[in-house]
Amino acid sequence: MSTTPTRDPKPTLASFWHDLPREGKLLLSVVVFEFIGTGLVLPFHVVYLHEVRGFELGHVGLLLGLPPLVGFLVVGPGGSAIDRFGARRILMGALALQVVSNTLLAFSSTEWSAAFALLLSGAAFGVSWPGFQTLIATVVPVELRQRYFGVNFTLLNLGIGIGGIIGGVFVDVERLVTFQTIYLADALSYLPGLFLLAVPLRHVAGRPERATSDGEDGPVVRVGYLEVARRPAVATLMLLSFVSSYVGYSQLNAGMPAYARAVGDVSTRGLGLAFAANTLVIVVLQLVVLQRIEGRRRTRVIAVMSVVWAASWLLLGATGLVSGTWGATLLVAACASVFAFGETLLQPTIPALVNELAPDDLRGRYNALSSGAFQLAAIIAPPVAGFLVAHDLGALYIGSLVIGCLLCGVIAVVRLEPQLTPAVNGVRAPTRLDPQELSSASAKTISAATD
Repeated sequence: MSTTPTRDPKPTLASFWHDLPREGKLLLSVVVFEFIGTGLVLPFHVVYLHEVRGFELGHVGLLLGLPPLVGFLVVGPGGSAIDRFGARRILMGALALQVVSNTLLAFSSTEWSAAFALLLSGAAFGVSWPGFQTLIATVVPVELRQRYFGVNFTLLNLGIGIGGIIGGVFVDVERLVTFQTIYLADALSYLPGLFLLAVPLRHVAGRPERATSDGEDGPVVRVGYLEVARRPAVATLMLLSFVSSYVGYSQLNAGMPAYARAVGDVSTRGLGLAFAANTLVIVVLQLVVLQRIEGRRRTRVIAVMSVVWAASWLLLGATGLVSGTWGATLLVAACASVFAFGETLLQPTIPALVNELAPDDLRGRYNALSSGAFQLAAIIAPPVAGFLVAHDLGALYIGSLVIGCLLCGVIAVVRLEPQLTPAVNGVRAPTRLDPQELSSASAKTISAATD
């Protein structure tokens, strides 16, 4: 009888919670609550500032452009601070800023006070994403990270969906107090996470312990972002982050609604249906997708995502053929749903790639670069989409998105994949007996049989 080495079975989702360290379980426990608060206010910023507070619509656009701009400006210093002081401390500061920001916004009766509140929110957002990614990589073992990022994304969307439904039912443009209530509720939603970091997770620094060979603290070697960007695969991964953000989330949040309204003549209720469908697909499919992509090359998963997203934008483009009908509404909902399937492929993969490439002492900078690439696309995409749609260049707009999506797949497979080791790319090595151990085991078996 011969023994053939076999590949390890894929870990099941049922085992994920069991294998997850206590710190990871605690971090996941507050995600839904925190993002219920986000969902309460996310759809209503324009309504609150323009219709309730009476600010000019043009000024509201400038105000809402402040958070991504400030977030982009602070992400670089934020990444360095994460590596120096630890992700936990930086995140505590970011969460405290979010509490203050939303409280101020609830009582902002002037444009200047609203601008200050949104500036604080942007600064908090700029460091919170790389901070959380770094903290997660600190407490979650490498073999669980991809599933963790996927589960976290599911809970995030579930929270936003619940919050959006509650907010839609509760707010009334004729009653200022209803909007003040949801912004104060959003402020309160950050307190559990702040308590978690301050008390149960106070032992988690979120940065490596630096020591010399004799065990004493040694001088810290400063590494700049330019040096980080020159490291293997980093520049390519940042390019992939930028392009995927530009043709992905930035368009879903800005370009898709603009095109659906201007070209497809879809109602606001139809847009609400589309975003609800997007959230539902993510919540239903993410855990299933996680199990299917476990152990597969992440670059190939991203390539599949690029084709899926290209198909979603073609569905959006088709709304122009049936403008103003239920068919257009259904096509926009289909676009958002197909796009959501692509999200379930992307969200577990790029964060895992970034954090497996990053050494412990530079993890904050790696995540800051990825976050910066994402936010830069979020700044550039809306005006470009608005210009093309406003000038009746819808075909050019859709075509550019389809080409951009396919470009993501090319970057992932042709450029990035050769720069990655199989382990970083998500391929788990099969368990095999060492040849000497196999020979020894065979000899023992033969000896036992002849005795």
